[in-house]
Amino acid sequence: RKSKNQTMGEAAIRAIVEAIHSSPTQAVVYLSGGASVALGWLMSVPGASNTLLEAVVPYSWISMVQLLGRVPSQYCNRAMANEMALLAYNRAVKLSKPGYPVIGVGFTGALATSPQKRGDHRFFLSMRASNRIWETSVTLTKNLRTREEEDKVASRVLIQAMAKACQVSGNLDSGLTESELLDESETEFTEEQELDQLINGELCFKVYPFSGEAYGSEKDRKIILSGSFNPLHEGHLKLLEAAMSVCGGGYPCFEISAVNADKPSLPVTEIKRRVEQFRARGKTVIVSNQPYFYKKAELFPGSSFVIGADTAARLVNTKYYEGSCKRMLEILGDCKRTGCSFLVGGRVVDGVFKVLEDLDIPEEISDMFISIPEDKFRMNISSTELRKKQEDGSKRKRDITTDEQ
Repeated sequence: RKSKNQTMGEAAIRAIVEAIHSSPTQAVVYLSGGASVALGWLMSVPGASNTLLEAVVPYSWISMVQLLGRVPSQYCNRAMANEMALLAYNRAVKLSKPGYPVIGVGFTGALATSPQKRGDHRFFLSMRASNRIWETSVTLTKNLRTREEEDKVASRVLIQAMAKACQVSGNLDSGLTESELLDESETEFTEEQELDQLINGELCFKVYPFSGEAYGSEKDRKIILSGSFNPLHEGHLKLLEAAMSVCGGGYPCFEISAVNADKPSLPVTEIKRRVEQFRARGKTVIVSNQPYFYKKAELFPGSSFVIGADTAARLVNTKYYEGSCKRMLEILGDCKRTGCSFLVGGRVVDGVFKVLEDLDIPEEISDMFISIPEDKFRMNISSTELRKKQEDGSKRKRDITTDEQ
């Protein structure tokens, strides 16, 4: 029979896990070397699918190497937990519902084993969110507990840390002794630091959910209009609106790549300036580091990309694939396998207004392309032209000022 303390402890765990599942935060969890009981607690309480997007236990050496993409020099330290948490975070933002907050959880432990371990029994835990990281490490007293008991201690610490990251109140008794101290720290990143991390490839994208929806949309599919938006104009807004009417629902958002294919990356100040346009309009925008659609498809699986007929024509033009039709079909076929599609609006090409039906789309990928009818969208506005007009206007003002002087 269970003791009264055991029953109370299980009730406390269940209560805090229920609170985690009731929060909007979604998570990907990577565990190695312990805290396995935590997964059971998270998954046995109803509502687990609200929180847990994916859980991976890279236990073998080869599994860990494949997760990291490299051979680590050490497996149980703070840096490893942080690296696992960052990988988990980037995975979480790809899998999460649009606009929902996410965390990546990384845990690595060296707990009791058979035969007996020579070194310390310890574990490292890291929780990564967009703008902060929580780090925890503990050295356990050797020969005090069984492996199962050490795993439960590590699991309680992990659940408590997840609750904090999910902004959930409640305290669990970790089971640590007075001499076993939690070494905890929290580091917050500024927006500038986040964007630097994105440009450097540490973060895959950052969402600015300006649309005002409390926690994004229940629709898992994103409807994405990518561009430079320099400036954002009415044509962009109308095109995305028309695309939404054609595709039958989803989460509408704009996307800017901070990294360009053939030009230097955008400075952080310029990214912030362009993002501010969307704040003013109350529209969600994503900043990514992928300029190519086949890479965007990996970042946003299952999404529909809103493009103009001119972009669609370039997508199927073999000159962008080293003249190889086979290569073009392979790359776009990979996009198709991620569940992505293209919603194509009419655009003036070489002085002629063209729609999807005017383009020669290979049959193998034709079902990826969906036409936005001309009666739903036809606007011949160009950011380049608007920018030129603004520059010409500024120049005229300067000339007038100079003449007056």
